[in-house]
This record gives sequence, C-alpha cells and structure tokens, in this order.
Amino acid sequence: MVLKTTTCRFSGLRIYPGRGILFVRTDGQQYLFINRKTKSLFGQRKRPAKIAWTTVYRKQHKKDQEAQIARKKRRATTRTQARSIAGTSLEVINKRRAEKPEVRKASREAALREVKERLKSSKQEKAALRSADAKRGGGKAAKSVPGARAPGAKSGTRR
Repeated sequence: MVLKTTTCRFSGLRIYPGRGILFVRTDGQQYLFINRKTKSLFGQRKRPAKIAWTTVYRKQHKKDQEAQIARKKRRATTRTQARSIAGTSLEVINKRRAEKPEVRKASREAALREVKERLKSSKQEKAALRSADAKRGGGKAAKSVPGARAPGAKSGTRR
C-alpha cells in the first residue's frame, strides 16, 4: 500500500494523510501546512529561506549533500549539426570547410585586392570630377561661417 503524501507549503516537509492544517485564502488558494508552527510563520510573512530547518534553507546552504552525490551526474554531449546559414547551401559550407588553409588564404587575399582596386578606381573618378568642376567654376565660392559678421555690421548686444 502506497501512501499519497503532500508537501508543506512553508517548510517543504512531507505531510501524511490525515495530518496537516489546510488554510484557504480569500482568493481561493489553498495552503497545506504540517503544523501550527509553520502556519503561524507563514501568517507572519517569514521567509522559509531564512529559517534553518526548512528544506528551502537547507537546499540554498548546500546541506544534505550526501544524497545528491549518490546520484551520478551525466553531462549531455552536444552534437553539432551542419545546416545551411543565411542563404548559403550546405554543399558550399562543406566545400569551404574541406578547403586547405593555403587555398583559403589565397582566395581571401584575392578578394581583398579586388576591393582595394575598386576603392582606388572610385577615388580616381572622384578626383577627376573635382578637377573638372574646379576648371569650370574658376574659383572658390565664399563660405558661410557661423558667427561671422557682414562688413559694416555693428558688434554688441541689441537693446
């Protein structure tokens, strides 16, 4: 015969059938306490984590460790699963992974060289446009500088 036990809502201890005090709050929530002491402490709004004989306190302060050591801990092995990422297919990823470091380095250098050449050509185009603008305009336009006064303007405060 197996006895159905419940746990005390304050202390965490087992309550056997026919024992305990049932407290029903006005919102309908039920609390089962092992004895009057736990019900009184609950009513005083004491925290079970600060009372040494409760199971919550014992768990937080690492008491009763022998029981936990008896169980062997298993470490879950993480399996990496290859899948396509952001539009690149699995075949491309596997091909890149299988590449030798020398080949990878050479392709990286070629890509960098191509980017640098593109930047250099865009700079040359901009310089050519600037020189053409300078030839057409003739001179520099007057800059508008904040805080500068027009000639003949008075300095000081307005009154």
